[in-house]
Amino acid sequence: MTLRAALSNAVRDETLSRNIAANVKMSVPRKRKVKPWTVDEARTFLESARTRRDPMYPAYVLVLVLGLRLGEVLGLRREDVDLDRAEMTIGRQIQRVNGKLLHRETKTHASDATLPFPDIVTAALQVRLADHRAARAETGEGWHETGLVFTIASGRPIEPSNFRRSFANACAKAKVRKVHVHATRKTCASLLVALDIHPRVAMQILRHSQISVTMNIYSEVSSEETRNALKRLGDHLES
Repeated sequence: MTLRAALSNAVRDETLSRNIAANVKMSVPRKRKVKPWTVDEARTFLESARTRRDPMYPAYVLVLVLGLRLGEVLGLRREDVDLDRAEMTIGRQIQRVNGKLLHRETKTHASDATLPFPDIVTAALQVRLADHRAARAETGEGWHETGLVFTIASGRPIEPSNFRRSFANACAKAKVRKVHVHATRKTCASLLVALDIHPRVAMQILRHSQISVTMNIYSEVSSEETRNALKRLGDHLES
């Protein structure tokens, strides 16, 4: 309960004659903008994870290349992935709610979508599924079948907090600027901006329910990209 609410209760109970905090205007702290990785930073991070054979490398590829949310990556089932057609269906997610780890449907129809994917994703998933089969064979009867692509050694789901920790460690090992996992969606959007991908196409890739969400991200391009755009404009006007 806030101080203002507590004083209001006291006035209502006639403990106080008036609420001295009623007319106090609270300043709303400005939300700190997340600066996404540049193309070079994202490439360095993925190359480091791939070279070290980080078991979570395929998951890193999914969050950076396809802009998948953490819960969507951890909730991805093997039946959702079609390597021959190079596409996957995003419809479920792993979340910890009230102390329980839940595997449930995504929140919106926009989130529930079939996504084609490029060769880097195909190669990463092939490695992951091969490792998955090897782990299942080695574990034997102790294996807990969940149907998930990303699991711990026993086949059970990965805790989101553990994945965040692995991601932070991978940032340190790659010697790149540390960002939170949720910032990778903005990184994906930033890379789409850098490649001049049309916002409507980016909206489909990122599975935003409204184009305004995509445009808000597109409007927050990095200063480097802004500088390059202004340079191109200046060069064009001078020619």
